[in-house]
Amino acid sequence: MAPESPLVAVSQSLTRTFRTFAATLHPDGYHGAYQGDAGFFEGWYVKLVSADRSARIAVIPGIFKGADGGPDEAFVQVLDGTTGDSWYEVFATSAFSADSRDFDVRVGPNTFGARGIAVDLAESRLRGDVRFTTPLDPWPVTLTSPGVMGRYAWVPVMECYHGLVSFGHALEGTLTLGDRELSFDGGRGYLEKDWGRAFPSAYVWMQTNHFSVPGVSLSASIAAIPWGRTRFRGFIVGLRMPGEGDGDLHRFATYTGARTASLEIDDVEVRWTMRARSGAVLRLRAERRRGGLLHAPVRTSMHRRVEETLDARVHVELRGSDGRVLFEDTGEAAGLEVHGDHGGLVAMPGRGVR
Repeated sequence: MAPESPLVAVSQSLTRTFRTFAATLHPDGYHGAYQGDAGFFEGWYVKLVSADRSARIAVIPGIFKGADGGPDEAFVQVLDGTTGDSWYEVFATSAFSADSRDFDVRVGPNTFGARGIAVDLAESRLRGDVRFTTPLDPWPVTLTSPGVMGRYAWVPVMECYHGLVSFGHALEGTLTLGDRELSFDGGRGYLEKDWGRAFPSAYVWMQTNHFSVPGVSLSASIAAIPWGRTRFRGFIVGLRMPGEGDGDLHRFATYTGARTASLEIDDVEVRWTMRARSGAVLRLRAERRRGGLLHAPVRTSMHRRVEETLDARVHVELRGSDGRVLFEDTGEAAGLEVHGDHGGLVAMPGRGVR
């Protein structure tokens, strides 16, 4: 076999670089085209809550390519936030397709996109269509801060990447789950995604867009982040507030220079206080509830079980640098996951702690 010419090698390297650059600027699209054939996952988290909050469903389509001989599979998993029941349906990877620039995913007969979802799942007996009747509201993407991860999105060796596709959008349509008919007319949706090699070994995640003030949405996560031979405690929090134009987004994150002033986790609550570089303070108090078990990726399989509830409550208090209360309210129908060694997470140092 003739050796590969230097010109071909350079061309292939430039192509991979361009694909990586383009994909980073489109966090809602599919990233698997440049990630290799093994040790990769990608999944989109579609949260649906009815107008009266009695129906709370999460539908998660995705793909997993196992490392070290692990299985390759496409999947759709479902969490019923009312009963705590969950299902994980496996498909051949050939049944999966996705656009690299936009949220446009197909797994078998199931489709997911910016205008809504259509599902026909045998195991969970989940069928129907839900339309998104208002535009998606993503975390802003810029060249220097391409989405929710900020400049860390450009780091090529992160274990897990995160994208926030929509803080909130209006819903319309009906799903049948078993013998229950669930109407989402007038409901509210949320969309995010993850991709990479594996989920963090320990993390807390919470999300709600059901406050007494319409248009407010919270997404918050803190996790053990591998960094070379060490780990640090990194976090990303966005509190979306209604306002003129696109509204206000209050960012508290490792890359913004914010720090965790305190983090306490027990069997009842998660209590977390952050301080921004400006002096603003954000306090979150999440009430833990029992939930259902979801599959999450490790390097070789999609079979680590993670408990998630869609029935938590999150109390939010935002104070300005002058101490004034800028916002205080409680979010309902909240998603909450507390996974791994949370004692170790609490004790772990942050990055660049002042």
